[in-house]
Amino acid sequence: MEKEIRDITTDVVVIGAGLTGLTLAYWLRQKGVSVYVVETRDRIGGQIKTNHKNEFIFETGPTTGAVSTPEVAELMDSLATTSGGKCLLETAPDSAKRRLIWKGNRFHDLPSGPLGGLTTPLFRFSDKLRILGEPWRAKGTDPDESVGSLARRRLGRSFVDYAVDPFVSGVYAGNPDTLTTRYALPKLYHLEQNYGSFIRGAIAKMKEPKSDRDRLATKKVFSARGGLSHIPEAEADFIGRDRILLGASEVTVSPAENGWTTSCVGGDGNCCRLQSRRVVTTCGAYELPALLPFIGEERLRPVSSLVYAPVMEVNVGMADTFGGDYKAFGGLVPTVEREQILGILFPSACFTGRAPQGGGLFSFFIGGVKHPELLDLSDDAVRQLVTDGLHRMLKFPAEAQPSLIDISRHRKAIPQYTSDSGRRFETVSALERQYPGLILAGNLRDGIGMGHRITQATEIANHIISELKND
Repeated sequence: MEKEIRDITTDVVVIGAGLTGLTLAYWLRQKGVSVYVVETRDRIGGQIKTNHKNEFIFETGPTTGAVSTPEVAELMDSLATTSGGKCLLETAPDSAKRRLIWKGNRFHDLPSGPLGGLTTPLFRFSDKLRILGEPWRAKGTDPDESVGSLARRRLGRSFVDYAVDPFVSGVYAGNPDTLTTRYALPKLYHLEQNYGSFIRGAIAKMKEPKSDRDRLATKKVFSARGGLSHIPEAEADFIGRDRILLGASEVTVSPAENGWTTSCVGGDGNCCRLQSRRVVTTCGAYELPALLPFIGEERLRPVSSLVYAPVMEVNVGMADTFGGDYKAFGGLVPTVEREQILGILFPSACFTGRAPQGGGLFSFFIGGVKHPELLDLSDDAVRQLVTDGLHRMLKFPAEAQPSLIDISRHRKAIPQYTSDSGRRFETVSALERQYPGLILAGNLRDGIGMGHRITQATEIANHIISELKND
């Protein structure tokens, strides 16, 4: 029996129903732009997925975001209205500003002020003295200097080992000596380049006048009340579920006479052919050669070769915290400590309803670029590893046993912004110039965090809306 071909004409096609794609489509629909979203999975949300089990609410993808830009606050404010209050911003309490670092046989508070910096056992005394000279240290001249090299030069080795390295593990699951500062942590890079010093730059930035819109970027840790999945769900409801094609296969994009043709086989087995003036990809870089065959693999290689850190996320639910002090964002583990765990976050200390009364939820992260082999551990070995972490690192008593252990493996979790990122960005720009109406978005550029994804999507939406007005 011949398959039916469904022809659809729309202004914009978005490839990928993750946070970037749905936020872009949401803002386009707000302005009356016709848009369709094509997704290969059978669900929306991309990496975001909230789960409910045994009275615990936990994430098996990103656990939190930061209100790092006004765009984040504006999106959440808009979703609260369009969802009828079903999607509400929840920010972590001040106690979640507390960060812990593992050293020796226990977690220590990461200093948040000068006194803590002087008394902490995390850093060598010589480096504590050395940091006093940071404002007068010469700025670097290597534009591709790694995060580790820059931090060692300005702050000292112990600051790299017990602050920078665990931070990079927590954000990128990466290696500070392979991530390039101007790509991976551009704000840090520009502090040195523009002000000559981290300290001088931070002081100067604090003194800069801020508009009311700037002040929306509170930097607070956030989720949605009841879990992050409420964000893509609310966006999808507003976009219209009939405009989101799930379970699509054989998705290809090709230039057409008046724009672009996106072809796919829908989840119902029938073929879809979408004609649009613009098409935006938000999928993983490794998916682009198959998606954009007209470009060619060799031309796409600087983009598609992007390395992703593999990460295992293990959510552990405890019905009883036995009086332990877990009022913190979580704890990170430096590489020099030679542990198999990258870090442990405390979601139930940050957001309401994540664990039953008197209990706690803990998210363990394992693997990363330094130990990808750990993702091949058996489930039994993983359960033993995190149970040991509960007792030895979080100090639960021997009789305490988890009520929940949920294991998620992500083979391509977090993009690594290394020295080849400049070539990737240049290739993306060149392709967009060569093929007007094609936009290559997603976490292959413009940052990896939830705030970056929302900001990128908002800026692209504004750009498309402006262009359509002039067409």
